[in-house]
Amino acid sequence: MRKLMWFTLGFAAACALCAYMLPAAGIAACMIWAGVLSVFLGILSRRVPAFARITVLLLGCAAGLGWFHTYDRLYLQTAAELDGQTRPFTVRSSDYGQASGYGSWVEGTVELDGRPYDAIVYLDTNRAVSPGDRFTASFRCRVTTSHGEEGATYHQGKGIFLLLYQAGDTVAFHPGEISRWDLPVRLRRSIGDLLSAAFPADTAPFAKALLLGDTSQLGYETDTDLKISGIRHVAAVSGLHVSILFSLISAVAFRKRFLTALISLPVLLLFAAVAGFTPSVTRACLMSALMLAAPLFRKTYDGATALSFAALVILAINPLSITNAGFQLSVASVAGIYLFSSGIQEWIRSFFGKVKGRTFKGRLIGWFSGSVSVSLSAMPLTVPLCAWYFGTVSLVGVLTNLLTLWIITFIFYGLISVCLVGWIWQSAAVILGALLSVPIRYVLLVAKIMAHLPLSAVYTRSPYIVVWLVFVYLLLGIFLISKYRQPWQFAACAVLGLSVALLASWWEPLKDDVRLTVLDVGQGQCLLLQSRGQTYMVDCGGDRDSETADTAAETLLSQGISRLDGLILTHLDRDHAGAAEELLSRIDTDLLILPPESSRIPGYTDGQVVYGAEDLELTFEGTKLYVFSADDQGDSNEKSLCVLFDTEKCDILITGDRNFSGEEALLRSSRVGDVDVLIAGHHGSQYATSPALLNRTQPETVCISVGRDNLYGHPAGELLTRLKQFGCSVYRTDIHGDIIIRR
Repeated sequence: MRKLMWFTLGFAAACALCAYMLPAAGIAACMIWAGVLSVFLGILSRRVPAFARITVLLLGCAAGLGWFHTYDRLYLQTAAELDGQTRPFTVRSSDYGQASGYGSWVEGTVELDGRPYDAIVYLDTNRAVSPGDRFTASFRCRVTTSHGEEGATYHQGKGIFLLLYQAGDTVAFHPGEISRWDLPVRLRRSIGDLLSAAFPADTAPFAKALLLGDTSQLGYETDTDLKISGIRHVAAVSGLHVSILFSLISAVAFRKRFLTALISLPVLLLFAAVAGFTPSVTRACLMSALMLAAPLFRKTYDGATALSFAALVILAINPLSITNAGFQLSVASVAGIYLFSSGIQEWIRSFFGKVKGRTFKGRLIGWFSGSVSVSLSAMPLTVPLCAWYFGTVSLVGVLTNLLTLWIITFIFYGLISVCLVGWIWQSAAVILGALLSVPIRYVLLVAKIMAHLPLSAVYTRSPYIVVWLVFVYLLLGIFLISKYRQPWQFAACAVLGLSVALLASWWEPLKDDVRLTVLDVGQGQCLLLQSRGQTYMVDCGGDRDSETADTAAETLLSQGISRLDGLILTHLDRDHAGAAEELLSRIDTDLLILPPESSRIPGYTDGQVVYGAEDLELTFEGTKLYVFSADDQGDSNEKSLCVLFDTEKCDILITGDRNFSGEEALLRSSRVGDVDVLIAGHHGSQYATSPALLNRTQPETVCISVGRDNLYGHPAGELLTRLKQFGCSVYRTDIHGDIIIRR
């Protein structure tokens, strides 16, 4: 019956219920009800055997609720009590410090009531920090769980329950002795440095990502290519890497069970430690350990039971691991392989008839059917997670995996060889790195080609794609319960549904005479102006450059737009232009309008560049787009370009980050009159969107592009009061998300 599997399903469901939905006050009551129902059904299962699975499931649920409640009370509450407080801490760093936009950050541990808590510490200065260093300062605390006023963050799934922001000016550093617990982190840094020295600049980032999971140097364009082409998982250390390493150890040990176990267990433990004990690596190592232990104890290895055991261990260590995307994807992919792989492989083999397995043709068919079946079988459970977390569904992933995964194994072995040789003879490692760069470039080239194919991926930025996904999974459910399964009918219906969804996504924006989209990019601004088949974007900046670029690009691609008519950057502050370079790596533009005396966007050579030193006017099919320049007075905010989108049905005014004085200069020198929509200046600052501007423009609607819980207090109460006095309808991205205005 696989009791452990059903128990783990209940345990995981309880953890998810507590993490996402159930208030703390209701956990105890639900635990009691689950326990009572399990006892009742346990009694009934003696007469109705079908109730046995439900009984074990409910027992797991009761245990999960009880464990989560205990973990919360005994451990999480201590950290939760510090939320919003400022107090001194002594932090012991557990990793190397990394530069940030405002200083540096480092992972570390602090002691609360004699127990260690993992935290991320943000420092005001960019000072070198090494594992084992200790430093003392006052920090503002934010808890990463749902107990905090600012809500839960993704850090909780990694076991990091505190974010500490330096609040004082004094930080005392005390370099500590090297502890054995710091050796894996130091080894990871040493391996990373060795790979950087051994490989050329264009392949070193991928080598480090493949072996260590370090994607910090991968680059936005390469990372996007891997994601869209469906092989992003090779750049995140996962079960794939563990299985490759395990196969290597097994071959070195001549496939002798005891010798393989003797070598594998410490090596896999070290590999997991160097990788940072990510959920996917931990899961794979635990399953590998069970696979090794089973024959030694004369037990039969069962994959589903092993997966359940690994998941249960991870959740027992940290019940909030259930919120970790890596954990969910790792478990879902392996579960999908166990559920569907054999059936898909048999179906593929049926097309080739009976072929002897030991012949070349038989081996080729076996490799092909195995590779395709593994990729396809993981998709039913991982596609919804990828759509939810990353907003992307790769349509070429199976083909890309088929073209690349066979060589990833050899690259991985090569990377291990480079490390072993490099510690002995650096010059030989450089030669090996140059040779190994050839297959790495092949993988990157395949990913780039596949990612740039038309319809290589679809995006959940389109609601029609979301509807299509729901439709496909309804079809899949019908297909799985049907007695007469016809895979081609399922595939044909899915393709037909996708065609309808794509046509709807592309046609829907075209039916509007004018359309304004204010994208929710956090504390930044990214606006899309569309009319008569023309598409202009004004600004592209937000909280995180890569996420802002993804949001902008995927919004456009979801509408079938791969080229802008123009991109206008009002000024080059990061919150308005920080993501422009990344956007232009995915979306071309015919015209780039920049503020005067600004530098070019790196890498942009595709279209015309205009510097807005003078007022510009663009006209197309009854629509006029004015770009108003600024005088030389004031800072970069006051020199923001202003944009007026003048159409027959709607006039839209954008003032960038100009404050009162900049707005007065705009009113003196331009032909701005009544407008229908005004984008509030400077993200809702009290010093922007002046009464004079409101009096001149008399906007019906005001949109504010502003981040949630921003440090500037935007939008200001004074501004909201002014807008109310002028009778404006107000829409805010921090409340309403993306704002779309159609005429």
